[in-house]
Amino acid sequence: MSRLEPSKWAEQVVKQDEIDKYLVKGKDFIDEEAIHEKLLNNKKPDKKFIRDIIQKSLSITRLEPDETAALLNVEDEELWEEMYEAANEVKHKVYDNRIVFFAPLYCSNLCVNSCIYCGFRKENPEEKRRILNMEEIRRETEAVIDEGHKRMIVVYGEHPLSDVDYMADSIKAVYSVKKKGKNGYGNIRRVNVNAAPMSIADLHKLWEVGIGTYQVFQETYNHELYKKLHPAGPKANYLWRLYSLHRALDAGIDDVAIGALFGLYDWRFEVMGLMYHTIDLERQFGGVGPHTISFPRMTPAIGSDFSTQSKYLVNDDDFKKLVTVLRLSVPYTGLIVTARERPEVRREAIKVGCTQMDASTKIDIGGYSEAPNMQRQDKQQFMLGDTRKLDDVIRELAQEGMITSFCTAGYRCGRTGDKIMCLLRNCTEGKFCKLNAVLTFREYLDDYASEETKIVGEQLILKEIEEIKSMPFYKQHNLIEKFDEYYERISDGERDVYL
Repeated sequence: MSRLEPSKWAEQVVKQDEIDKYLVKGKDFIDEEAIHEKLLNNKKPDKKFIRDIIQKSLSITRLEPDETAALLNVEDEELWEEMYEAANEVKHKVYDNRIVFFAPLYCSNLCVNSCIYCGFRKENPEEKRRILNMEEIRRETEAVIDEGHKRMIVVYGEHPLSDVDYMADSIKAVYSVKKKGKNGYGNIRRVNVNAAPMSIADLHKLWEVGIGTYQVFQETYNHELYKKLHPAGPKANYLWRLYSLHRALDAGIDDVAIGALFGLYDWRFEVMGLMYHTIDLERQFGGVGPHTISFPRMTPAIGSDFSTQSKYLVNDDDFKKLVTVLRLSVPYTGLIVTARERPEVRREAIKVGCTQMDASTKIDIGGYSEAPNMQRQDKQQFMLGDTRKLDDVIRELAQEGMITSFCTAGYRCGRTGDKIMCLLRNCTEGKFCKLNAVLTFREYLDDYASEETKIVGEQLILKEIEEIKSMPFYKQHNLIEKFDEYYERISDGERDVYL
């Protein structure tokens, strides 16, 4: 890790040449005037035009900015109901009835930035600072595994003590944990990363240690507001952040993830920003856009009045609408709803197209192994809305006919980058994922589920297997016999078997 004093370290983070290479005639891809113009020009859209857009989404084709702007301008509640229904149908076409689970692990809250909405900002005296060592990371990982998780996203503040070498060591530490359980051992099979923008060379270091998806949120796509909200630190550079995922793809990382923090600025503008971000990634990288899109809403953060007083805070109805528009606009991309949201809000988000979520979440440093039953506000970035245990959430979903998936097969079978984008657009990847969802759900029921969840889960698995055996795709590709074999092996105690 770096030995430089934090302010000196921060000064050398940004590499201007790794911004300039992606600009077009010296300009970035967020044209605010064009965004406002499209939102204005598509006011009061014709019903037939909206229904034509819905049909385009149902064909699993990405929308154009004018089409997204039209959806954002719908005022007719009956038309919104049609959009909600279509968003759910799009999700089922591409992803079936699966919900993928993960757990976040916050490794450090040291930070050199001054974001006025964030509890981690360097000037905040109320935040208790800490960075986990490798042994502590292993203990946290063990606690996460004990819940049944197979995926983790590691999160870091931007600071020389949590630089790329620390990140690489922490990823290796997570992968190293093998926790003995009732049947063999449990482990984390996929480590995604939420971290500050880095140079291509540093990003390649993360690729070398087996990073999964690299996630960076732009926070707001409004240039001027971004500048006001990020007055100091490397994060003050809008373009360095805007092109962080371009650099990641150039560094060899297959999957990248975008997002915006809703509540900083007008939600319709931010949805358009996410669309333009998607379009530019696809344009520059042969159709490879974001693997997932996130849309966290700003929640209270200790030491930040702005986090509760912004005039752009998004209400529940508008939150459901923005999720719906994102699902229809980028029909093949995963959508993540996090534990920032209350349970009832997450239920609605799933109904309109969300595909991933976290549970049993702890975002205070050391929270999984040291303080598992409380939220320490002075040790975390913001407050959570859903603190339920993973088993409770899984049971609720199963009662609604949705299967929990811990699958990481696609990443280890090479179904990433342009390959997975093609498979998602063709509605093929979801069919492989359906098989692997059943296999990993079988693991969960046998190794971690409560008796109450097992009862509901067994009924759901029987229904899923019946569906699999009736679907022509599996018969045509001779997958049923292989699936039966793998299911039997897992039922007999073997682990981590996938197609």
